[in-house]
Amino acid sequence: MRERRDRWTVKEMCEALAVSESGYYRSLKPAPMQERQQRLLVSMKAIISEHEDNRNYGTRRMLLALSQIDIHTSYSTVYRLMKKHGLLQKAKRHPNGITREDAAAQKSENLIHRDFSASAPNQKWLSDITEVPCSDGKLYLSAVLDCYNGEIVGLAMDDNMRKELCIQAFENACKARNARGMIYHSDRGSQFTSQAFRACLAKRGAIQSMSGTGRCDDNARMESFFATLKKEKLYKIKTEHYPMSQIKSIIFRYIMVYYNRRRIYTTNPGGWPPTIYRERMLSQVA
Repeated sequence: MRERRDRWTVKEMCEALAVSESGYYRSLKPAPMQERQQRLLVSMKAIISEHEDNRNYGTRRMLLALSQIDIHTSYSTVYRLMKKHGLLQKAKRHPNGITREDAAAQKSENLIHRDFSASAPNQKWLSDITEVPCSDGKLYLSAVLDCYNGEIVGLAMDDNMRKELCIQAFENACKARNARGMIYHSDRGSQFTSQAFRACLAKRGAIQSMSGTGRCDDNARMESFFATLKKEKLYKIKTEHYPMSQIKSIIFRYIMVYYNRRRIYTTNPGGWPPTIYRERMLSQVA
């Protein structure tokens, strides 16, 4: 009928089809459930449009983002709408451990035992190294994660993975947070077992903890961060096509601006981004 309104009036078509005009106009109005779902879809698209990396949000993260703007609905509703409208993305993981154990070095005990929780900032820090292919060589990233809120408190990037990279990441974290005396957990790579790195920890009163040999799950939360960085950002931009200087900038902005301060973090109560959650908790104590 809508397609033929230029030829006949609604009244004429309703009479020809033996339907009432009021019934026709009612059919044009969406049902209440359709209206709610349409409004919900608009809100979800608005959340995704807030930042280019929000398009990586899955159902849980979207549900938390909606709750932060006082929109409460069910997991199944959000999942169905995201799936129907192509808002769910699947990304492949390509795990690639690059650190090598130093068999001759004295090892430290595993003090974490896969308990990646903390009751306050700067109690437990995790660290590791990952590599990123660039057009002019491999870029190596060492990052430090605070177990309290999942915040990346320090990082360092270079074209090599020598011990100085890990030392710089640790020092950057300590200076940024004015912290000392934490448990510092990593794998048993030679960078972390070096005398220079251990001297750096001792200077800050940090207690070293190390994963068991061949036990990548012992540092699973740190591994999970690198997986997120790669599947949400790096794999999508094909880093091997860009120079190292540009990839450094992209990584820094993603971590320090987006991941820490804007991205929904499902482990934190309310899904608050790591830095925001820490600041909210500290404001309550003050």
